[in-house]
Amino acid sequence: MIDHFTLHKWLYRGLLVALTVLDIFIRVLPLGEGRGTFPGPELLLCVVFAWVLRRPAYAPALLIAAIFLTTDMLFQNPPGLWPGLVVLGAEFLRVREPLSRDLPFAIEWGMVAGVMVIMLLAERMILGVFMVEQASFGLSALQLVMTVAIYPMVVFLSTFALGVHKLQPGEADAMGNHV
Repeated sequence: MIDHFTLHKWLYRGLLVALTVLDIFIRVLPLGEGRGTFPGPELLLCVVFAWVLRRPAYAPALLIAAIFLTTDMLFQNPPGLWPGLVVLGAEFLRVREPLSRDLPFAIEWGMVAGVMVIMLLAERMILGVFMVEQASFGLSALQLVMTVAIYPMVVFLSTFALGVHKLQPGEADAMGNHV
């Protein structure tokens, strides 16, 4: 029989994949997006970062890479660059997860915003070196601002609607691994 912690871990991983499918479905709907529209936030990035800082086992690096590589292929972005940067950003946050448990939310929000800014600048520099056509910097910066602004709502929904809360001091499975 499967233990409670393993079942929870796999259910939340499945939920992350389901949220990815929902995000992709919503993004491909013909909702009249055209020139001059306001760029939407990267909701999937917010979900991944929120989950990595709350329950790192729910969002393993290979799953994150697969999710973002799939979205790159579907939306015809340069494959591999953004998923690589997201995995690097998530692993940076994952390493700091034990330190961020006791910190106020404002510091967590600032840390996530800093990682997102570095990811945006790194992506733009790498694409610039290889002379790949990019969206204007203003649109990319506006999308970054929208993503950072929506992060608290994603954390709130993840915590209170989905039950992805921060690990408590004594919370670990029988083998001593964090859930």
